[in-house]
Amino acid sequence: MKTVSRSLALASLLVACSLAASAAQVTGVLMDKMCSATAAKQGQTFAASHDTKCALEASCQKTGYGVFTADNKFILLDAAGNKQAVAALKATKKADHLNVTVEGEVQGDTIKVASLKLQ
Repeated sequence: MKTVSRSLALASLLVACSLAASAAQVTGVLMDKMCSATAAKQGQTFAASHDTKCALEASCQKTGYGVFTADNKFILLDAAGNKQAVAALKATKKADHLNVTVEGEVQGDTIKVASLKLQ
């Protein structure tokens, strides 16, 4: 019985650790997926100059949003994150330099957004 109890305790600990390991805070530039391809080619200068007007165009909104990180990776936002991104973009007075901090659970190349803060 003690062996089963220890096995269950170990399994619970491993599950808890794996859940904690997937929680993340991602920072970078908020941009639409369509423009992220150009940012991947041109780097941080393009990402910083990507503007709110472009990000809110219907064609850009349709592709969804993500975070272009300092190491030139693009992490997609989930559906809830896309809604938060649109709201943040509509509320901001910033024209460009759309720096963002996103907290959530990273699953592959997507983050399940718990919070999104445009800086």
